[in-house]
Amino acid sequence: MNARYTQHPLPPSLWAATAIPAPSAPPLAQDLEADVVVVGGGFAGLSTALHLAEKGATVCVLEAEQPGWGASGRNGGQVIPGLKYDPRELEERFGQKAESMIHMAATAADTVFDLIQKYGIDCRPVRNGWIQTAHSPAVLDVVEKRARDWESRGVKVEILDQVAVRKRTGSKQFIGGWVDYRAGSVQPLSYARGLCHAAQGLGVRVHGQSRVTRLERTGDSWHAWAGQHRVAAKDVVICTNGYTDGLWPRLQKTVLPANSFLVATRPLTASEGAGILDGREVTSDSKRLLVYFRRDDEGRLVVGGRGPFHEPQSFNEWAHIERAVTHLFPQLKGIEFQYRWAGRVAVTRDFMPHVHEPEPGIHMVLGFNGRGVAMASTMGKYLAERIHKADASAFPYPITGIVPIPMHGLRGLYMAAGVAWYRFLDALS
Repeated sequence: MNARYTQHPLPPSLWAATAIPAPSAPPLAQDLEADVVVVGGGFAGLSTALHLAEKGATVCVLEAEQPGWGASGRNGGQVIPGLKYDPRELEERFGQKAESMIHMAATAADTVFDLIQKYGIDCRPVRNGWIQTAHSPAVLDVVEKRARDWESRGVKVEILDQVAVRKRTGSKQFIGGWVDYRAGSVQPLSYARGLCHAAQGLGVRVHGQSRVTRLERTGDSWHAWAGQHRVAAKDVVICTNGYTDGLWPRLQKTVLPANSFLVATRPLTASEGAGILDGREVTSDSKRLLVYFRRDDEGRLVVGGRGPFHEPQSFNEWAHIERAVTHLFPQLKGIEFQYRWAGRVAVTRDFMPHVHEPEPGIHMVLGFNGRGVAMASTMGKYLAERIHKADASAFPYPITGIVPIPMHGLRGLYMAAGVAWYRFLDALS
């Protein structure tokens, strides 16, 4: 192995402990040529590569660590369609463009489950819906309007009153909510590795420990350099999300890399788990600083939420998530936690994914704001179509310029202030 590459193993997590075998992804060891080079081996990059390969393109994926190493292999595994804004809000913001965006967002979970079925990906898929809960009458009004908004567009939903939401979740902390039956869950690291195996089966070359450090234009081609070797391609796709670095000018400054912290209990006994998400739905509350939870296929309770912006140093960093478990389910007080882990979520200023094409042949997508399983997968599908057809007019999502977040260098300070403000607003709602 080239001495330039230093492998950083996946941190211990429930997903790392239970995932399917990792694909072979050796470091780039020679110069290559391809139609498209993809930078980043997470959901967005692998989906783009797979869909391009389906269309006959030659593709090379360059990943700084290993496929699924970043947030794709560390998230909660919740496959939730939609964007942070409801359809009616998208119509107000984007006008005629909103319809294609709404369709893209509405079918995002379909992309995931269709790929799982098509390629036989062993990632423990369950598609029994997403419950979004409400903790106050004001918030309940918001989520009911959201449900009606989607229902008016033909989506199967269910409004939950206090009795129903407590029965479905097993928690007494909520007064209502709604169910979106398009949603579900996967073992996210297995899903990422399955995408990689599928792409490799179609001829995609995937190289790990191959951080791209510079991009150079030479004639009609771009050269993506990783160590002493490069891949020459007409098109470059950058899909680095919360781990975006300085590869492209100013791109890193368009996102805030917030940490999502997760814990997993030991498998609950039948009596301990009775009534807690018996239907295997995924769940998140409707607070600005939300908590999300689900059961895995062995009966563990997996709970996640925001955490410190630095990389965790001790188990104390997860104390707030562990307290949330007891708050939601007092009967689990003192339960043993088998796993604690974290990963970076890319948060944008407008809480929407961003797609950029700053120069011919350069494509970027990042900023999934916690909806990465479904949205990154489906964005890769449409981006592959965009590159294949070379037709921006048919792309269902706005392509925008790179606009850094003001005072990005002070992100730690105002992210902390934002968390404090959101916590205050949540307490008032």
